[in-house]
Formats: sequence, structure tokens, C-alpha cells
Amino acid sequence: MIQSVCVYCASSARVPQHYLNAARDFGRMLAENNIHCIYGGGHQGLMGYLAEGVLSAGGHITGVIPRFMVDLNWHHCALPEMVEVATMHERKELMLQRADAAVALPGGIGTFEELVEAITWRKLGLFPKRVFILNANGFYNPLLQMFETAVKEEFMEQEDRNLWTIADNVEMLIKSLKNA
Repeated sequence: MIQSVCVYCASSARVPQHYLNAARDFGRMLAENNIHCIYGGGHQGLMGYLAEGVLSAGGHITGVIPRFMVDLNWHHCALPEMVEVATMHERKELMLQRADAAVALPGGIGTFEELVEAITWRKLGLFPKRVFILNANGFYNPLLQMFETAVKEEFMEQEDRNLWTIADNVEMLIKSLKNA
């Protein structure tokens, strides 16, 4: 049973409100289902909304953040647990080590990189846990199409499609986590 998730998501606050709401709702639902949230420790954008969702519902959340981001005041000051690390590489490795699964909410280049790394590590057996993608409003459709093209052109194998699980909304995502 999944008791903790590593969550990747955007730090941008300029995104459409429905993505922010989805992050907040996901955080709340994690708390309501006693699933520990491990995320990048930021206070803005989806990261901040995710944290507020968890905290407002009395859930357990841990931020993992490189020291330089703390120095820039990018960290969430109200977290009960914040782990500072030296590098982004340490951050990503620690987040996955502490989690029973990885979840990607909508995000930018950092989120894409983290998601693809988690999938790659799963393929290589370095992260033998599940990877989930919240495809809210079809956000990840272009990336999923790229994966399909890679399979079609034989850069990836047919069974590589099983390296991730897609959910179209927060409710489906929570259900998938609970059934994993």
C-alpha cells in the first residue's frame, strides 16, 4: 500500500487557476487518505497550493530543498519538516528514496525532467515503485504522444507503456494510488 508519495509540480504562480486548485485538492486528498506528501519544499505555484492543501487537512508533508533555494526565500516557511540538501541531484534522489510512488502534477521543465527521470529509473530498476501522471485538462497529452512515437519508432518497447499510470483528474489519481 502506498503510504508516501513524491510529488513533482510547478512553482509558477502565473498558471491557470484550475491547475492550482487541482494541486490544492490533491494535497487535501492525500491528507484525508493518510498519504505522506514529499515535495520540493516551495511556497509558490502548484507547490504552494499542494502544501496548503495537505496542511489545511492536517496531513503530513515534507519539503526537500537545496540550500540555494532557501537562500532565495523560495521555501515554504510553515512546513513541519523541511530537509535542506546541497544539490538538486540530492533533492531528487532523497525525494524518491523516501516515497512509495512518484506523482507528476502539471509543471514546467523541472517537472518534466523529474518525471522522465523517475520513469527512466523505474525502467532501469533503480526506482522499482509506481509513477503516476495527473493529466489534468490534457496537460501531458503532447508528452504522452511523444512516448507513443518513441514506442512506434522502436526507441521504447511496447511494455514501457506500463512504466507510468495516467489519471485525468485528482479523484482518479487518488483512486489509482489507493489501488496500487
